[in-house]
Amino acid sequence: MDAHLSKRSAASLNRLDLPWRFASAQTYNARTNPDGLISFATAENRLVTSDVQAFVNKTVKCGDAEQLTYGFSAAGGSRFPAALAAHLNEYFRPHEPVRAEHITVTGAATPMHEILAWGVADAGEGILTSRPVYGRFELDFGNRAEVEVVYADTNAENCFDEEVVSRFEDALVKSEAAGTRIRALLIVNPHNPLGRCYPRDTLIALMNFCQSHKIHLISDEIYACSVFDSGESAAPFTSVLSICNDGLIDTELLHVTYGLSKDFGCAGLRVGAIITRSKAVEAAVRAVLRFHNPAGPSLAIGAAMLEDRKWCREFIAASRARLAEAYAVATKGLQDIGVAYLPGSNAGLFLWVDLSPYLPEDLDGELNAEFALAKKLQSKGVFLHPREEHSLTPGWFRLVYTQDADIVKEGIKRIGAAIVVL
Repeated sequence: MDAHLSKRSAASLNRLDLPWRFASAQTYNARTNPDGLISFATAENRLVTSDVQAFVNKTVKCGDAEQLTYGFSAAGGSRFPAALAAHLNEYFRPHEPVRAEHITVTGAATPMHEILAWGVADAGEGILTSRPVYGRFELDFGNRAEVEVVYADTNAENCFDEEVVSRFEDALVKSEAAGTRIRALLIVNPHNPLGRCYPRDTLIALMNFCQSHKIHLISDEIYACSVFDSGESAAPFTSVLSICNDGLIDTELLHVTYGLSKDFGCAGLRVGAIITRSKAVEAAVRAVLRFHNPAGPSLAIGAAMLEDRKWCREFIAASRARLAEAYAVATKGLQDIGVAYLPGSNAGLFLWVDLSPYLPEDLDGELNAEFALAKKLQSKGVFLHPREEHSLTPGWFRLVYTQDADIVKEGIKRIGAAIVVL
């Protein structure tokens, strides 16, 4: 460790200093750089970015003096939470209407997870979740709050069943026996990377589980409006907010996170929100929010989009149609090259793809076969992030398909070329 650094900063650096920790950036351009890299790694919906750009350029003025003040942006100010509450009440169908006072706004999704970790758990304690799952939660919760992510032994086939509670029970008991106290359960609904939604009965079972252990339930619902008709049998989206929690879980233990980065293709706005009726958790969040306040111009853009309910409804309907089209393109491409994927997805921006039959025996200097396969794919001009989702079953990769259809087709073609030569 560098003698000039603190122990905690050195620990954070160690979390980042791992093989294949970061995704490679896309450099492909059909006209100017046809040999560039196609990346299927970053979960951004590029299918809708131009729509947002057109709306912002036409509608929003970011030079108003009020937007540049502390008051406009502190904890989200007053305008944006009210606009977001209207949006949540329409699309999340809460059992009790969400009000602006239930919403605390942060600078993006990553800070809201860090703040929640800091607020509900101490350093060295744990937040429980299933496998596979979005891999960066380890950084969100661990880098500064120093809260551990504890994984249950689940897979894509069983993690949505009511019986998953027994897997969480086993993981909680083992974790606490090993000295890591569990303070919360985290779910992602709709799920990343599986593109499925939790059935209502499973959500109720998870609420009961959290209540029985007096732990928090954090439901990350950032893909809530990115649900579409895939033509396959799949559960519809059900927000935990839509379920009456009386007799299921204390209000103090139930929290939802949301943001504009996924459903609205606005990752660069850096706007996230914590929705909770817990006064204690809200107070804990606000105690450190000065380090994570969103920017006034970002809030002005977000509020303008959400306040124009007609535009918003049309935008989401168009996004869902494009997601369905993109899903069809990606699944057809994978079928054409003989690659299996998890069926029954109807949400999110990605597919869960099975490349286990193509794991190489020659590791080519890498630590494992998945890293070696990622290296082989990259040599053919396509990037899939290996081991990021902590799957128990080797060889599964998340493939983000929400970009130009021709790029997706070319990328899948390159995957086919890479696995043929293995």
